Amino acid sequence: MKIVRNSPHFNGALDAQTGTRPKIDLSVVIPTHNEEDNVERAIKSVHQEVSRLVTRHEIILVDDGSTDDTLSTAKALIAHYPLRVVRLSRNFGKEQAIMAGLTSSHGSAVVICDADLQEPLHYLEGMLAAHHDGYEMVYTRRDNRADETFLKRLLTRSFYTMLNVGVETRIPPDARDFRLMDRRVVDALCSLPERNRFMKGLYGWVGFRSKEILIRLEPRRHGQSKFGTKRLWRLGLTAMTSFTSWPLRVWTVAGLLFAIVSILYGAWIAVRTMVFGIDVPGWTTLAASIFLLGGVQLFSIGVLGEYLSRVFAEVKGRPGFIVAEEFGSCAQDLE
Repeated sequence: MKIVRNSPHFNGALDAQTGTRPKIDLSVVIPTHNEEDNVERAIKSVHQEVSRLVTRHEIILVDDGSTDDTLSTAKALIAHYPLRVVRLSRNFGKEQAIMAGLTSSHGSAVVICDADLQEPLHYLEGMLAAHHDGYEMVYTRRDNRADETFLKRLLTRSFYTMLNVGVETRIPPDARDFRLMDRRVVDALCSLPERNRFMKGLYGWVGFRSKEILIRLEPRRHGQSKFGTKRLWRLGLTAMTSFTSWPLRVWTVAGLLFAIVSILYGAWIAVRTMVFGIDVPGWTTLAASIFLLGGVQLFSIGVLGEYLSRVFAEVKGRPGFIVAEEFGSCAQDLE
């Protein structure tokens, strides 16, 4: 059953740039980096599932600077599927690879999915049904993290708790990049000028009517996740400096508290000296205080530096990604 062929959200939406009706019902963006063992299965599976649901679609595979045979494997499939391959000039990271795919898409709606297909594609039917009901963004959230260590679950929960302190729009914990977005949402994301992107935050910031779908992830069949500790740390810093300013404010409060304590302590020392006289100097206390305050100052300067480095990157105005080559043509009409 092709539930969206007569959907006004697909057939009635106008392209924001040309003012014409898009000729493609659905674009599927697949960001990849060293996924040679998964890319063929991913393209074939996406094509089979999406062909069952919509009339016309395109698959956009973004090669984010792969060093294996991901690109050549994908190029060999262009003749058999409505596939376009976008090769970035180097590895810019998943967030920018997603943006490259969104910028290249032409569909009335766009789906983002990973090449490892840990998010089962059968959820697409429910996502399209929600879009048909008027939801402009349908995102997925994993139902549990039982497959992860206790430490990783604790750190993840702590990260989202800190991230959502004082933000304009709440960022759902455990939300996935696997989501469906209306063309208006995609155009809004592509219009944002910032270079340092935390996509999960931007999805929430642009707004629009959203619906959450709980999913259960499947085991990864080939390879390992490219998001190691270093990449997760960098992404976390980008998220914190992009969507919340409380790390800056907390040091303002800390400085004020230290100043108040110092004034009170100085007053107490003055009173004690006038009443009891001068004691033997406490070198240990003095040294500990100096080291403590010095460490606090250096840490607070580091926080300022993280924000300043983001400002510096934005001022330079370099593009978030560079497309080296594109292969393939417009999507086929799979009526």
